[in-house]
Amino acid sequence: MAASAYPLQSNNKNPSPFLSTSASPREVIMGSNVEQQMYCHILCGLRNLDFIDGIRAPYAVGLIRAFALLESKWEQICEDLKCGFPCMEITDIAMRDSVTEVLAGPQLDLSKRIRTICEGKNWGGIVGKLWPNVRYIKCVCTGSMEQYYQKLKYYAGEIPVLGGDYFASECCAGINLDILQPPQLTRFVLLPTAAYFEFLPFNLDEEEIGDDARETVDFSSVEVGKTYEIVVTTYRGFFRYRLGDVVRVVGFHNTSPEVEFVMRAPKTPAEILTERDLMTAMENFQLVLRTVKMPDVTEFASFFDLDSIPKQLKIFVEVGGVLQDEKLQELGSVLRRNFSSLEDGLGGVYKLRKGRGEVGPLLVSIVKPGSFNRLMQMATENGAPASQYKPPKIIRNLEIVHFMEGSALLTVSFDSSD
Repeated sequence: MAASAYPLQSNNKNPSPFLSTSASPREVIMGSNVEQQMYCHILCGLRNLDFIDGIRAPYAVGLIRAFALLESKWEQICEDLKCGFPCMEITDIAMRDSVTEVLAGPQLDLSKRIRTICEGKNWGGIVGKLWPNVRYIKCVCTGSMEQYYQKLKYYAGEIPVLGGDYFASECCAGINLDILQPPQLTRFVLLPTAAYFEFLPFNLDEEEIGDDARETVDFSSVEVGKTYEIVVTTYRGFFRYRLGDVVRVVGFHNTSPEVEFVMRAPKTPAEILTERDLMTAMENFQLVLRTVKMPDVTEFASFFDLDSIPKQLKIFVEVGGVLQDEKLQELGSVLRRNFSSLEDGLGGVYKLRKGRGEVGPLLVSIVKPGSFNRLMQMATENGAPASQYKPPKIIRNLEIVHFMEGSALLTVSFDSSD
């Protein structure tokens, strides 16, 4: 969860430079349970709501999860503020003790104030209602995080959502000179001193791309309008390392290329779908769901099964709310009637392979609510840093595939007549 690394911020002074911007104590920031961390971050942030001036997270998805938790747990949070200590669901002793110290006893008036705001269940603009002095929300909203931007804007209301800079685990790549721009207009100026950059030409229209047919170009040789995969040699020892990011050059700032993020690069030539293709298809499907007043899509991912004959693309979708049998069957009917609008967004390579008969019927599975949250728990339990976790869009791990298939409530095939 993103908030485990960048919790709510405050102007209060603390000895640690990092903790000086945090409304949460060290024990919460360093905690090991993601859900408990998120709950405690919200509790501490509400305890000091008049002092909070900014909310930050590495990725938009972390804030979406935090606000969703607030929606579902606000009554318990109010009760905790009233009592002056966190509920028994917080089992980490160090975390409990530190949060109890932050709460500093029962906060009856504060609990009533927050309850009055939340009991109306009008979550639009909730950030400004609960934290009246917040001036901004800052997180990465580009790439696969773009799907969360509108929901984040809904929670933010009139509070500006600021874009982040271009950081990779391997190095800092670029800075965002206009942080007020929405994700689709965000541009990054690459930093020539952060690493030695090379650019591998990437043609979005090619069916397959052979690495031996491409040569990298340097900083000064990139061309405006063309797409490239970024390759870096860093001070820490990465040599000609492919970041896996595909960017489009849109101009120059002085002599530094200015780029927009396009997508994550395919891992192998066998992949027929990109993150961008999948996101476009799900945007189309989301529009259909809204016209028939069905629950919104909250998460999705795909898997290309190379072992089936013929090969098969599977898409796993999670929607909001509790799906009763009647609603689930209605959702299945909507899927069957509108498969073409979903398939239209899946990209040229998929359509070409499907037309040749190399790819079998598209399968779409509606999975249980919370399935993607469980994926995050599995990842963090296996050692993945919670602050850097991003829900997968292209699944390549069979263990994850089996879990998602086991979580399916309904599976619909494009070619099925049932």
